[in-house]
Amino acid sequence: MNDVATALGRLGELAIEVPSWAYGNSGTRFKVFGTPGTPRTVQEKIADAAKVHELTGLAPTVALHIPWDKVDDYAALKEYAAGLGVGLGTINSNTFQDDEYKFGSLTSSNGSVRRRAIAHHLECIEIMHATGSQDLKVWLADGTNYPGQDDMRGRQDRLAESLREIYAGLGENQRLVLEYKFFEPAFYHTDVPDWGTSYAQTLALGEKAMVCLDTGHHAPGTNIEFIVMQLLRLGKLGSFDFNSRFYADDDLIVGAADPFQLFRIMYEVIRGGGFGKDSGVALMLDQCHNLEEKIPGQIRSVLNVQEMTARALLVDTAALGEAQRSGDVLAANGVFNDAFYTDVRPILAEWRESRGLPADPMAAFRASGYQKQINEDRVGGQQAGWGA
Repeated sequence: MNDVATALGRLGELAIEVPSWAYGNSGTRFKVFGTPGTPRTVQEKIADAAKVHELTGLAPTVALHIPWDKVDDYAALKEYAAGLGVGLGTINSNTFQDDEYKFGSLTSSNGSVRRRAIAHHLECIEIMHATGSQDLKVWLADGTNYPGQDDMRGRQDRLAESLREIYAGLGENQRLVLEYKFFEPAFYHTDVPDWGTSYAQTLALGEKAMVCLDTGHHAPGTNIEFIVMQLLRLGKLGSFDFNSRFYADDDLIVGAADPFQLFRIMYEVIRGGGFGKDSGVALMLDQCHNLEEKIPGQIRSVLNVQEMTARALLVDTAALGEAQRSGDVLAANGVFNDAFYTDVRPILAEWRESRGLPADPMAAFRASGYQKQINEDRVGGQQAGWGA
């Protein structure tokens, strides 16, 4: 395997953006569950996110969701976050909750609906100017449920036209990242269902348009690391939404269902030049903690990514390349397995301690009394959650 010290030296480059909405209430299609200590404001969400970064050193930025996280003064919100040791990251748009978007937003055949959706994204860009954010992330619920319901080609044309206007509003150092999803909430066809559609739309826009890959947004059995490789090869992988799934878009803790998949993905990220501060690839969580406590759920998630990144960095690429060139199938697979089955947890605990972080962030959170304190302090008001 690669030298452990060399591998750990690169771990300092790992940064994982956490989403503000992960700290609010979430649930299933049938029920959104309330929990004690849930944030009521975006400031309280940021405070919880800052606690994750304080204990792990892995989550320096917080993604915002508009309009859920709207405030009157974004410069003040940026200053507030900085005071807690974190920055404001990706701005996520929302055109999937208003009645007007029932039949589509950027793809709608209704010109006034499209205008409203475009205006929302231009507003998000203005927010990016105030927060210093680099990425505008666009995920669309647009699609149809029945054959013949709408003109699929026409919807693609309208999407391209809408995205061009939004793209034109980007600042010099800003990007548009277009997320895709296999299905849901539309079931006959989704307007941006796969990486190919996202790639085609962003390629037409220009260099500041990239693809966002959500690990839960694929058909069962899809080789996600192949998609990662291909988008990196094409220079179009802009960001990740990390989560885990058993069946569909389950939005579970990343690595919970298939840690080996996460390992394989991180290997391709590293191998393809997508790892590190200057890589241009933003790593972010996109999860719903329906049953577990929110802050420990996010701590577990970023630690899972760190662990699989450490294992991926241990892959002996020289031995792997030799085995591949000689056609030694078992040797090549063995190189992968040797790295994956290495227990790096004790090494990571030492690595954290050497940087003034707790060896066990989960235990440190439980001992901190933070959850008890916010349970007591955050009584009354409207808890944040889906749509709030």
